[in-house]
Amino acid sequence: MESTIGHIYLYVSDLARSHSFYKKILIPLGYSELLNEDWGYAFINNGTSLFFEQAPEDHVQEGYHRRRIGLNHIAFKVDSREAVDTFFKDVIVSNKFKVLYDTPKAFPEYGQHYYAVFFEDPDGIKLEVAYYAE
Repeated sequence: MESTIGHIYLYVSDLARSHSFYKKILIPLGYSELLNEDWGYAFINNGTSLFFEQAPEDHVQEGYHRRRIGLNHIAFKVDSREAVDTFFKDVIVSNKFKVLYDTPKAFPEYGQHYYAVFFEDPDGIKLEVAYYAE
C-alpha cells in the first residue's frame, strides 16, 4: 500500500490575516487556491491540500505553541538549495517575515545535504522550506 498526505487542516486566529500570509508563501511554492469561502480557504499542490478555518472565539485566546501535543511544524520540500535561497529572498525578506534559527543554512545533523529556512506564520506555527536528498 502507498500513501501520500491528502490534506492538512489548520484553525487560525484571524482568517483574513492568515489568508494574506499563506497566499504569499504558498503560491511561490506551486500551490493554487482551491477555495475561498466565508468559513475558510484552501490551497492545493500535487494532490495535497492545506485547509484553514477561523478558530472558534473561545479557543483563540489559548493560542498555539509547537511544544504542546499536536503539530510542531510544516516543512515544504523544494528541489535545490538555490530554491531555498530564492524563496528566502523573494518571499521572506521582501515580506519581512520573522526568520528562526538564523536561517537559511545547512543542517548536517538532519542529513548530509539538508538546507533550510525556518519562519513562523501569524499564529506562531513554525514553517520550513527545505532542500534535502532522499
